[in-house]
Amino acid sequence: MSGVMKRMGMIFRAKANKALDRAEDPRETLDYSYQKQLELLQKVRRGVADVATSRKRLELQLNQLQGQSAKLEDQGRKALALGREDLAREALSRRAALQQQVTDLEQQHQTLQGEEEKLTLAAQRLQAKVDAFRTKKETIKATYTAAQAQTRIGEAFSGISEEMGDVGMAIQRAEDKTAQLQARAGAIDELLASGALDDPSGMAKDDIAAELDRISGGTDVELELQRMKAELSGGSGADRQAIEGGQEQAQQPQAQQAQQPQAQQAPDTPRFDKQ
Repeated sequence: MSGVMKRMGMIFRAKANKALDRAEDPRETLDYSYQKQLELLQKVRRGVADVATSRKRLELQLNQLQGQSAKLEDQGRKALALGREDLAREALSRRAALQQQVTDLEQQHQTLQGEEEKLTLAAQRLQAKVDAFRTKKETIKATYTAAQAQTRIGEAFSGISEEMGDVGMAIQRAEDKTAQLQARAGAIDELLASGALDDPSGMAKDDIAAELDRISGGTDVELELQRMKAELSGGSGADRQAIEGGQEQAQQPQAQQAQQPQAQQAPDTPRFDKQ
């Protein structure tokens, strides 16, 4: 059971790592790292300022103690001049105690000054690193953005991007539907022309009837044109009769064509010889 749990945990971590890798933007990561470095630099600068403040406070205390020591020394001289050796001794004793404090403060001052110098140097080095990281960060971001744009352009040209893939599939579906409709329309026209399908409107004709109509239509137009020319030129009645006779001759093949199927369908009539 423990082995199964370990395996499940490994699979979960692997999938989570993959999801995080897809969601991670290197530019955002670089900006976040740069922000953290700026915060660290700000902390170092605040440390330098705090040490400098402490050093300045010690300097003020040293100046104050040194002033008191000089005052006590002056008081001891005055007491000794007035013959008050006891007062002079007391003043010198206090001055000696102040001198011990001055010595301690001077040591602390030197220590703080050393720490301030170290922190200042560290702040300068960190500032240089932050500046170098910022330059490198901007370079990497620009390169990443250019590569990303180039990749998208390449995907668009090759048609492997998601958006262009959808467009290509839509175009392919439209072409397939168009080809299918064209094939269906051509098949229906062929079936209607061959007579395999009946036209419910009754307007369909076979190819022979259509050809005869075309020929007879053209003959009627020519005869009508000749008749009009004869009327305009004042032709004789014989010419008009000839033209009308030509119209009757042109109509006879149509009548014979219409009578032929009926003659073929009529059954043979038996003959009886008269005796």
